Amino acid sequence: MTTHKRIRMFNTADTYPEQRLDNDLCQAVVAGDTVYLRGQIGQDLDSSGNVGVGDVEAQAEQAMKNIKLLMEEAGGGLEHIVKVTVYLVDPRYREPVYRVMGKWLRGVHPVSTGIVVSALARPEWLVEIDATAVLGS
Repeated sequence: MTTHKRIRMFNTADTYPEQRLDNDLCQAVVAGDTVYLRGQIGQDLDSSGNVGVGDVEAQAEQAMKNIKLLMEEAGGGLEHIVKVTVYLVDPRYREPVYRVMGKWLRGVHPVSTGIVVSALARPEWLVEIDATAVLGS
């Protein structure tokens, strides 16, 4: 049986105490050479504190900082990212978010999907970015 490496495991009862949830999740899973990252938002991974409330660029910066950190913990780097999905609560946020993301992923050339949604899991979150990566030599 293949065992996947699970990074930064948590339970939703701890991270969303205001909601009646009880799901065992993690921030990233390494399955073979593939890394699947949970959608990242403007939240510090260590403190769970919100970053950039009301500021979509600051939230995108924090999301990309989290993605970089998780990729390093998975044994890779940003250069291993092959796909990103960006969720925005307002289409006007596309330009500032993509500028931030482009700065972090310069030269990487992943495929990208952008989606405008009515809301994210918490009302203060304006952008969520998830990524998939393939590790290799």
